[in-house]
Amino acid sequence: MSKQQQTDLDAMLRNTPLDTAADVPTLRAGFEEVMRQVPVAPDVRKTPMTVGGIGAIEVTIDGTDSADVILYFHGGVYVIGSAAASVPLVADLARRTATKVITVDYRLAPENPYPAALQDARAAYEGLLQQGMDPSRIALAGESAGAGLAVATLLAFRDDGKTLPASAFLMSPYADLTLSGESVVDKEPLDPLLTPDGLRRRVTDYVADADASDPYISPVHGDLAGLPPLLIQVGSHEILLSDAIRLAARAATADVAVTLDVVPGVPHVFQAYAAVLDEGDAALDRAAAFITANFAAPHARRAT
Repeated sequence: MSKQQQTDLDAMLRNTPLDTAADVPTLRAGFEEVMRQVPVAPDVRKTPMTVGGIGAIEVTIDGTDSADVILYFHGGVYVIGSAAASVPLVADLARRTATKVITVDYRLAPENPYPAALQDARAAYEGLLQQGMDPSRIALAGESAGAGLAVATLLAFRDDGKTLPASAFLMSPYADLTLSGESVVDKEPLDPLLTPDGLRRRVTDYVADADASDPYISPVHGDLAGLPPLLIQVGSHEILLSDAIRLAARAATADVAVTLDVVPGVPHVFQAYAAVLDEGDAALDRAAAFITANFAAPHARRAT
């Protein structure tokens, strides 16, 4: 059954490709229109808010009440995407963890290149701390560019000697904007969503005049020592596979508690298709267990 699900999903994605080479307004409009078609269960509550002065949406499930928070960063190669578009996936994570999720509308490139997204991510986390939240009751999460941004945020706070959150859950992290991973080329025939050329066209939108190998842009090139436990999930059919593998290796080398979860035969951010893909459903269950376990036995720490 799962193999047929993978085949059907691959065909669907290839029939509705994300043209990352399109002009930015067209790309954004097309993506948001697609995401508006994704159903959200009636018990999902979406509350617009600001955190640390940054726009966001708080996502909760009726009947749940938790002191824990997942701070979420959406994907979209730093150019597209929004908090609203992330709600279907975020709601699934909120339901499985029985935790509220705050999904952040960080500023997008090219209008706001690096370091705008990182500044907003930092402000959102600092906003939670200013509200009196215990860092050990906060987890970071994100998909694609949002996962890379989550790691960059951890590095920035570690370098400032700030207390870090309990854990981070990273889906298909876009963590090397130099595009030096072998899978960028090797996995291109298998990836139904992303292409090397499409990524190259968008890199300069975010990087602008900065250095793409800066660890705050491309965490795979950084020292990850002192980070909290990480769960990295990635599909074997995506061109960003190498980003996930190298990020996990850097973390392991730096004595970070890291779990690399490579799921065969599935595409980029496969968890978003949990309703039709068994592997996505199971992966989110594993992620929920990871997040809640780290809330229960917090590993938040101050960098040394």
